[in-house]
Amino acid sequence: MNENDALFLSSFYPKEVKINQVIENNSGITILLKSMTHSHVCPECGQTTKSYHSTYRRRIQDLPILGKSVYLNVTAYRYKCENSSCDQKVFSEELSGFTGKYRRMTSRLEDFIITLALNTSCEGTARICKQMNINISGDTVIKILLRNAQSIDPKCGEFIGVDDWAYKKGHTYGTIICDGASHKPIALLDGRDGSALKEWLKNNQHIKIVTRDRASSYAKAIVEALPQAMQIADRFHLHQNLLKAIKDALGREVPARIMIPSEDSGPISSDSTTVDEPDSKKK
Repeated sequence: MNENDALFLSSFYPKEVKINQVIENNSGITILLKSMTHSHVCPECGQTTKSYHSTYRRRIQDLPILGKSVYLNVTAYRYKCENSSCDQKVFSEELSGFTGKYRRMTSRLEDFIITLALNTSCEGTARICKQMNINISGDTVIKILLRNAQSIDPKCGEFIGVDDWAYKKGHTYGTIICDGASHKPIALLDGRDGSALKEWLKNNQHIKIVTRDRASSYAKAIVEALPQAMQIADRFHLHQNLLKAIKDALGREVPARIMIPSEDSGPISSDSTTVDEPDSKKK
């Protein structure tokens, strides 16, 4: 391969690896990489070792290039720990910052998938990736999101909305928190008794306005965690309150049975029967 091309590609990969070959065909691009490390830190005891044990190969999917799928065949080392008291005798080197342990994708490809999934859906992400020649399923997208859930911390403004939602309707419920400006969910909490909401609000003291339903547990949690925050009944429950008030007022003022007066005689109730007048043309 051309040396200048290899030098150009190497700028996109860690300095600890060297590009040996690039294979391009109709199905995609395969890049052969070899580790150039001479030492590694034992993950168990933290001691640096220079003793090679063996090599192993990893196949990792990377971001596509010009619409073609890219796979990296990485030849890496296994090291022997030089610490005699360490329980970890042999360990594999990791390409930290480039891909994780036991991962089949590069970190930058996972970041792209996470961003796409958060703005669409898991199945939608899988369909878009298929058009980009990224091999992934909707179930794998879910696994990536769950694995990186702790690092995903969506920011919210000073205005949020709180309501309950059903894991399984009629059985298990949770609490959902949405950003008031973007209307996007930012947190899913277990239970709807207000305890999880209270703990979440304690870590988000910048919130000033909270819209909620009529549940007293949410109102109590907001008062205890954010006593200065303004609580607002959301639009759906405002409509419910209005309809209930109208129904109660009509029930008090309007009788259940209304007498309808007739033109020729007194009032006729809804239960009275009418008699057909005789036909004047009959003889």
